[in-house]
Amino acid sequence: MTPTFVLVHGSFSNSFTWAPLQRELALLGHRSLPVDLPGRGFAASFPVSYQAPQDLAALATAPSSMTGVSYADTVEHLVGVVRQAAEHGPVVLVGHSRGGLALTGAGNAVPELIDRIVYISAWCCVDLTVGEYMQEPEHASSATLGAAAAMAADPATLGALRMNWRTADPELIAAMKTAMHDGPDHEFFAYLNTLEPDESLDAGTERTDAATWGGIPRTYIRLTDDRSMPLALQDRFIKEADALTPDNPTDVRSLVSSHVGFLIHPKEAAGILAGLA
Repeated sequence: MTPTFVLVHGSFSNSFTWAPLQRELALLGHRSLPVDLPGRGFAASFPVSYQAPQDLAALATAPSSMTGVSYADTVEHLVGVVRQAAEHGPVVLVGHSRGGLALTGAGNAVPELIDRIVYISAWCCVDLTVGEYMQEPEHASSATLGAAAAMAADPATLGALRMNWRTADPELIAAMKTAMHDGPDHEFFAYLNTLEPDESLDAGTERTDAATWGGIPRTYIRLTDDRSMPLALQDRFIKEADALTPDNPTDVRSLVSSHVGFLIHPKEAAGILAGLA
């Protein structure tokens, strides 16, 4: 039967980010379903103060659709999508960046409904939680630490993370570009304008379960030029996963890509996914 690629976006993103890759998959004869996690897509918050001219004081306090959205909400939503997709055939669950957290949760919850799980430079917490990995040496070189200066509100007050992706500050723009994409400026700005300002505070503490998640065939696609998710951290996820389930080793692939480059130029990534189907 024809599989469905269920595509899970990363932080501050939505289903729209997958459109170019979906196009390439369709041209290869494959169907795909991009997911909007809770509070995303057309349910996202875009305050008037985020538009131009910006009102930064108002932006810092405008309500967020992500306030109160928990990790559990995210997993529950994704599991519901997987259940529906599985009614029509095999499911290949694909996640990028923070989307890997939801993949792990779904893999722990409904392993029998997932035929393959694919992490694309994504969080795959095995021995530690996200917060703990962020204190480890492999994460120390992450360029996200510089881009965090674009935060537009106090998370504790807002109840969510809020970034000002539409800033005109050249230093902040340079820091964000370093973290995300090493291609031409026009590509970077086009991508930047697909992002949403808000993200949930709750990344959860769930880790991979050998008895459930561990039985699913898995692939990890390394992005070798990723400066947001350092390659050393990607490789640590792979190593720890293989130690957890030595009888079910990770199928490892590599792409020469920045953190979001494969979304902008998706032909090679689509070819890898099509081969997995």
